[in-house]
Amino acid sequence: MIQFEFGNRFANCNGLSRRTFLSAGSSAITGINLPFLLANETLGGEGIGDAKRAKSLILIHLDGGPPQMDLIDPKPNAPSEVRSPFAPIRTTVPGIELTELMPQCAKIADRLVFIRSLVGSDGKHHAFQCQSGYHEKALQSIGGRPAIGCVVKHLKSSPQDTVPPFIDLMQGRPLVRNSARPGFLGIKSKPFRPDISHLWHRELEPAMKGELQRLGAGHKTELRLNPNLPAKRVNQRLDLLQSLDRFDRSLDPSGSMIAMDQFHEQAFRVLTSGKFSEAMNLRSEDPKVIANYTPPVNYSGTQTVTSEGPDAILKLMLARRLIEAGVRVVSLSLSDFDTHSNNNERMRNLGPLFDFGFHALINDLDARGLLETTTVLAWGEFGRTPKVNEKGGRDHWPNASMAMMAGGGLPEGLVIGETDREAGRVTERPISFADVAATLYRQLNIDPQMMIHDQTGRPHMLMSEGAPIAELI
Repeated sequence: MIQFEFGNRFANCNGLSRRTFLSAGSSAITGINLPFLLANETLGGEGIGDAKRAKSLILIHLDGGPPQMDLIDPKPNAPSEVRSPFAPIRTTVPGIELTELMPQCAKIADRLVFIRSLVGSDGKHHAFQCQSGYHEKALQSIGGRPAIGCVVKHLKSSPQDTVPPFIDLMQGRPLVRNSARPGFLGIKSKPFRPDISHLWHRELEPAMKGELQRLGAGHKTELRLNPNLPAKRVNQRLDLLQSLDRFDRSLDPSGSMIAMDQFHEQAFRVLTSGKFSEAMNLRSEDPKVIANYTPPVNYSGTQTVTSEGPDAILKLMLARRLIEAGVRVVSLSLSDFDTHSNNNERMRNLGPLFDFGFHALINDLDARGLLETTTVLAWGEFGRTPKVNEKGGRDHWPNASMAMMAGGGLPEGLVIGETDREAGRVTERPISFADVAATLYRQLNIDPQMMIHDQTGRPHMLMSEGAPIAELI
């Protein structure tokens, strides 16, 4: 049974109780950790569309690469040696079929978008392309392209924020390989990564354990309470910092040190408002809502050591709580779709779990009036081979993969693209990862063709590849 615990709750949103204490990671508020991560160069540039609508984004990475033919692209007429054993089922949209592993999403197909024709996968086993739209080597010499959430943090964050603009909850490969990275925007645009391993365990493959260890503690952002630092002392330290640095700031023509004061202020706001802490505290959620995210029975099939169980669906509820608290972008992962062996039995377990969770999230967002302003996207780094290997598995297949979208005012009940009778080659309307990323930026009221500057001041077009998907705008 999962136990919900993330630090201590704040007394109220107007201030801290006498017994509430505070720190950002291992450093005090005067340290550089949290304030430095909050530092943000605000760029000019106008958005597009209705700028008054505050839109958000939930990115769900199906870690390992989901088999398209076993979920949303059934091919009952495929040759017997490649045909999925999962029969097609009808949905609420005439002409759209899913596989029998997706009965819940079939009920809300009239509110979803299915992309069956993703092409151009980098073929890399992480989530970087799903986070940025780009191949990993793009602009690698200057740090690489930034993740979408990092761009949102760079452009949209403010010292007045009481929650971080971008929260990365990914586990498994996406965490180990640092998929949601800021690229050429630099460390100031890094995501906030609260440690959720005590809530949801995701066993790593042996090789990845060494990779994660080499990342060190700095790849996570600790937001926790420290009994050795009372709130009163935090205020005193802020005053002392301002006093000590007053002379240096008077000699700083760029105003960067004044800006750092603002970032310390934002760190203080985030940590003392209680909104972030409360959102992370799943114990405060209505038990009826938790039940809606809890599969009624254990699904059949095989759960491997690196695959997550039914409690992983509650990550989607946490994402909703963070969006409701004001976070702009949340990324998370569900594992493990890397089905090189025993694909069918593993998908009998994983497919229905994803189906149940995606359905629960969409309904929950809709019930709270958040779906219209929140875009939800689920996809993986590539698809799987039509041909089943000698181990009964499906291998990596960059030639065709899938995505599912909902919310944010997108059209509903739509299928984009077609594949051949084996679901292995795109035959109609190829969509690139960059096209999807450009669409997400447009959903977030950010012009994908705007210029964004790297740390040296050199301008780059935000999306020099791809274009918003015409059917979705």
